[in-house]
Amino acid sequence: MTGIDGKVVAITGAGSGIGEASALLLASRGAKLVLGGRRSDRLKALGARIEADGGTAAWTTTDVRRRGDLANLVAYACERYGALDVLVSNAGIGPISPFDELRVEDWDQMIDVNFRGVLHGIAAALPVFRKQGRGQFVNVVSTAGLRIVPNQAVYAATKNAVRTVSEGLRQEAGPDLRVTMVSPGYVATEFADSVTSPTVKSQTPAVDFSLSPDDIARAVAYAIEQPSNVDVCDIVVRPTAQS
Repeated sequence: MTGIDGKVVAITGAGSGIGEASALLLASRGAKLVLGGRRSDRLKALGARIEADGGTAAWTTTDVRRRGDLANLVAYACERYGALDVLVSNAGIGPISPFDELRVEDWDQMIDVNFRGVLHGIAAALPVFRKQGRGQFVNVVSTAGLRIVPNQAVYAATKNAVRTVSEGLRQEAGPDLRVTMVSPGYVATEFADSVTSPTVKSQTPAVDFSLSPDDIARAVAYAIEQPSNVDVCDIVVRPTAQS
């Protein structure tokens, strides 16, 4: 199967930001969406919006920290639509802070959501993709892992862990599966709301050159719409003004 029309796409973190924008764009191009996220009210509203616009969408509450929730998301896609063509692992948090603040619980949360959540998705979808003889993982990473800066080391480490796993999975995937990393730069999302450190919040300058979630959604769509023998492995999307 090539293109986007008719593909079954599951998205984690679909309730807002990049996940929401990707769902809307892919649905407009004929994909059948399965929306996953922790905020059921957001998912319900997004699903209704997609269907009101003539698209196809279902949703199920999904906490990527729980392996069973990812298994349920994948199983629901297969039960509802008979297959799963793409899993977009987008859920992520960024409570960044200086090491000296010792916010170990925040570190653990980033590891659980940003890294372990992607592994849970792989564990759930890979057997389905193997059985089908087709499938694509799209893992949303970050430019934070490409340029390490103060206060973001643990966050960047989780994203680089996903980068390492994605590349290893790509090499093991064989000719029938595809693995894509999308690394956004500054994007206007709710990311800043997850910052718990007063130090970081006070030092964070206003960023007026951010990309919109729609910009990243187009990169996700680009990777998905390629012919099945084309694996777009790594996409980096930055604002032109970002250093």
